[in-house]
Amino acid sequence: MSRRIAVILGGRSSENAVSVASAASVIAALEQTGDEVVTVEIARSGAWQLGRGTQAIEQGGEPGSALPARLPGREVTATLADVDVVFPVLHGPFGEDGTVQGLLELAGVPYVGAGVLASALCMDKDVFKSVLRDHGIPVTENITLRVGEAPRNPFGFPCFVKPARLGSSVGITKAHDDDELARGVALAFEHDEKVLVERFVDGTEVEVGILGNSEPIASHPGEIVVTANEWYDYEAKYDEGEMDLIVPARVSAAQLERAQELAVRAFIATDCEGMARADLFVRSDGEVLVNELNTIPGFTATSVYAQLFERSGIPYEELLQRLADLAVERFERRSRLKY
Repeated sequence: MSRRIAVILGGRSSENAVSVASAASVIAALEQTGDEVVTVEIARSGAWQLGRGTQAIEQGGEPGSALPARLPGREVTATLADVDVVFPVLHGPFGEDGTVQGLLELAGVPYVGAGVLASALCMDKDVFKSVLRDHGIPVTENITLRVGEAPRNPFGFPCFVKPARLGSSVGITKAHDDDELARGVALAFEHDEKVLVERFVDGTEVEVGILGNSEPIASHPGEIVVTANEWYDYEAKYDEGEMDLIVPARVSAAQLERAQELAVRAFIATDCEGMARADLFVRSDGEVLVNELNTIPGFTATSVYAQLFERSGIPYEELLQRLADLAVERFERRSRLKY
């Protein structure tokens, strides 16, 4: 059964370009399977627009509407109200962090992916780790710095410095000494008012895709192998030839199973639904640690999340249809609640 699906792309964050690339793949695959796709693009300025790129028609804050420019205008809201499912393909703040999800909840339309709480929680790596620790799920060690605090590092070098609420490795530094630590903290504070300093993990970086609502399933774990850069930075994630994905990861069968178990447990503990990609480490001593949970992972057909499920027996087009089904299932289930 074909659907009318609205894809929201772009966004105000520094990950705008990643979103546009992901959305192009999503749109093409949905249209190939017979769905009618309408697009809504959020510009870096925050303006909501019907269409994409040069074809976009700005609809936010029309004259006389009394709406701020960063809220959708009449035609955008009418479009979103007249679809079967909304697919937010947004990365980072103002899209992946619960803000757009809250707007869609108020609009009363089914949408793909995590809800308001899970989106906000998983975006904040500091709070995310606190919740996982409370559920007995092992996580990578960190301290949290807030505005005005001096750089500090109880873990030794190297260590990682990152904004608490950003993605795609934007603003992250691998620090090898005190000078790099200070520069890394300053850089991270340009992006967020809360900064994490994380212990370096000597081990294998593993990623697991999760799909589902009340009964989520895990993909085969994949191993991230960076081919050029020192670590899995922005270029390694998005430049062709900078990263290899090995599925299944080259760890023991017990560690593969443990990675899947922890990924699903983290998904449930943070109240996620629909989809997420779990980033984990298998340490050299064999212990498996959860590092992050991405509620809207990169979504081209060659992105890690799609590849993990492709190699687990769920092709890209089918994956998108399942996500739309899950969005409708959750919407219908929650519509029966009494408020």
